[in-house]
Amino acid sequence: MLEIKRATPDDADRAFEIRRDAIRGQCIGAYSAEQMALWTRGCASDGYSVLMEKPFYLGWVDGEAVATGMLDPDHHEVGALFVRPAFTGRGYGKAMLAHVEGIARQMEIEKVMLDATLNAVSFYRSCGYVGNEQAVYRSPSGLVLACVPMVKRLRVMPAP
Repeated sequence: MLEIKRATPDDADRAFEIRRDAIRGQCIGAYSAEQMALWTRGCASDGYSVLMEKPFYLGWVDGEAVATGMLDPDHHEVGALFVRPAFTGRGYGKAMLAHVEGIARQMEIEKVMLDATLNAVSFYRSCGYVGNEQAVYRSPSGLVLACVPMVKRLRVMPAP
């Protein structure tokens, strides 16, 4: 069972490692080796650690951090959804995504968006996201990746 906890600044290196392992293990074939090397270089202190200030979560299984997910409430964007390769296929990604969407609902966000990596489009579709047009993601570090912008309308629960 996945236990989801809010990340702290001390979790930045752990979250970065999950991200790196997930990209290296799950994006083979969707992106070139050069793109993946550029995408996974560096360390958390190169800028990834600032994400811990947002609603950023770690998923734990038997004391091991195995998944990450976050919400950027200012842009209504879901991001950093990664699962360690050894833990894929167990529903942990869906559980983390549902958790982050629940946080968005609590914030009364009615629609969330994300840029799906090419290897993850079918996963997000299975979770209710829509979007078909391929776009180009350009990071501040110079990384250029094909992606598919996707959106999902959330049913916001009225306040009691």
